[in-house]
Amino acid sequence: MTFREFLPTQPAILGFDPGRDKCGLAVMGLDRQLHYHQVVLAKEAIVSIETLCQRFPISLMVMGNQTTANQWKQQISQELPEPLNIILVDERYTSLEARDRYWQMYPPKGLIKLLPQGMRQPPRPIDDIVAILLIERYLNRLTESKI
Repeated sequence: MTFREFLPTQPAILGFDPGRDKCGLAVMGLDRQLHYHQVVLAKEAIVSIETLCQRFPISLMVMGNQTTANQWKQQISQELPEPLNIILVDERYTSLEARDRYWQMYPPKGLIKLLPQGMRQPPRPIDDIVAILLIERYLNRLTESKI
C-alpha cells in the first residue's frame, strides 16, 4: 500500500481498473501527483474505494470501460453510501502500457536489467498501474479538448 502526504484542499481522481478476481486502484491529484496505488481482490474493492473516498478529497472516479465495467459501475453506485461520479475511459492497450510503466517506476535490478524490456515480466500484478494510466488518459483528454 502506498500513501503519500496529501493537500486536502486539492481534488483528487480515483482510478479503478475493474476485474473479476482483482482490481487496480490509484489516487492522483489534478496536478498529476500520485498519492496512492494498490491491487486489491475484487471482493475487497468496494470497501477499499469507500476507505479511499474517506481519506482523500476524491471528486470523481475514472474506470476502464472493458470486461466487467458496467457491472462494477452499477455495484459501486448501489453500495457506496455517498454517490460518486464515474466516468468510463477507454482502456485498450493499457496492460501493455502498464508493463512498460512498471519498469519506469521500478527499474530492473540484477540480471533482469540485461533482458530486453519487451521480454521482462513484472513480478506482481500491475492493475494499479493500469488505474494510474486511466487517470492520465482522462486528464490528457481534458487538456486536449481545451486546446
